[in-house]
Amino acid sequence: MTDSASFLLQRLHAAGLTDVVAVEPATGGLAATAGLARRGDGTSVFAKAFGDSSTESFGEPPSDEAFATEAEGLTALREAGIVATPDIVLADRGLLVLSVLRPRPDTGAFWERLAHALAHLHTTTRHPRFGWHRDNWLGRRRQVNTWNDDGFAFFAQHRLLRWLDERRVQETLDAADRAALERLCDRLPELLPVRPACLTHGDLWVQNVMATSDGRPALIDPAVSYTWAEVDLAHLWTTAPPPEAHRFFELYAELTGLDRDWRDRMPILQLRQHLAVIAQFDPDRGAADLVRTTLAPFRRRP
Repeated sequence: MTDSASFLLQRLHAAGLTDVVAVEPATGGLAATAGLARRGDGTSVFAKAFGDSSTESFGEPPSDEAFATEAEGLTALREAGIVATPDIVLADRGLLVLSVLRPRPDTGAFWERLAHALAHLHTTTRHPRFGWHRDNWLGRRRQVNTWNDDGFAFFAQHRLLRWLDERRVQETLDAADRAALERLCDRLPELLPVRPACLTHGDLWVQNVMATSDGRPALIDPAVSYTWAEVDLAHLWTTAPPPEAHRFFELYAELTGLDRDWRDRMPILQLRQHLAVIAQFDPDRGAADLVRTTLAPFRRRP
């Protein structure tokens, strides 16, 4: 048994799931040690914990509330209707256990179902303010959700400028980069249309889209808040969706009444995620280059 499998097995047994007999480590996770845990009756659950190899790779784990807020986000998305999420088996300070989902089937029909589900989520959960009732976590970094009546101020302060204090961001972006980001934030009301806040997944990259046992789209690993719907759209748009997802974007735009210029806004909205990647991962998978490209028009010319 690998070190990560042994680590998860110990955590599961300590949490009272003593009928777990084996753990198969999962690949692809970016912030926690995860695996598929097989129980004595032949069923399986998905488990993840902070520690072991995840601590070594990504630094110290976040607050003890991280898994509780993730579970809360899953519940909020599911209760909003249509959007499926895994069932929560257990959520405590150091362990999250969920029902098992399946890999998504990359078919046009699947992505159309996701378009309907996401459009329903975004158009039926509008909220008068931007934020959430408490902070939660994006990967291993705190997502600040302090309430704000102004979407531009909320996005600037809590989704963009907040990353400038992170050590890796300070080391990566120079003074000109940071000044350009501040100028972009000042001009957000010119660059983005006024949009209402709605419930968003908050970390909706392609790998967080899975499927239920009967083939419905299901979402995992949320960092929920009430903010602009296009924050979710931008994350899907810029994380290499498969060719079959082309219909998703067309249908989502139709269902939500997006204007023709929505694609032009995606790089600005995705700055938040690129900055989060720089802050947490080394190498940054090209995030710094993408940030600089987006910021180029906001640099002062000599």
